Amino acid sequence: MTDSHAMELTNRLLIATPQMGDPRFKDAVIYVCSHDSSGAMGLVINKQVVKSGNAFQLSDMLSNIGIEGDVKVADTPVLEGGPVDIDRGFVLHSSDYFKTETSLKLTDTLHLTSTKDVLEALVQDNAPTKAMLAVGYSGWGAGQVERELQDNAWIVADADETLIFDPNLNGKWTKALASLGIKPEMLSRHGGSA
Repeated sequence: MTDSHAMELTNRLLIATPQMGDPRFKDAVIYVCSHDSSGAMGLVINKQVVKSGNAFQLSDMLSNIGIEGDVKVADTPVLEGGPVDIDRGFVLHSSDYFKTETSLKLTDTLHLTSTKDVLEALVQDNAPTKAMLAVGYSGWGAGQVERELQDNAWIVADADETLIFDPNLNGKWTKALASLGIKPEMLSRHGGSA
């Protein structure tokens, strides 16, 4: 695959197929924040952090790290963003919150911030209208995500912010597939050989 024919995955969704060999990504939907020749970085948007049998919401996580006050955005589930850097939080949020030094503009309406100031803003009047907190991220080295695509581990779809910020995590995989006209039962659970 040459660079001129390389698929641009930034700001797209990766939807796991039954051929996904890594159980951590079974039925995962990943929002790809960046993708270039050196690799890719994204956040799983449909898996909730569960520790000691407790599913974490945004208000729980903020309280656990000492940020007091009422959450000014929807009290969404805290996401398992991926297996990389699992002690770090990433907030995917609407563009009405932006700090030049710390926020990364992903699209005109979607930004990513991974510093404590955005977490503090979530209980203040300058909170973004929409926000999802992910712990950890999903990362790929150069050519890795392309190989996984060739192995049919992922289906690529356009990102939809309604889906990204949907608090119903269980329905996201099916809804992401439906955006392409695919029903889950259409996907083979077993690879074949000719």
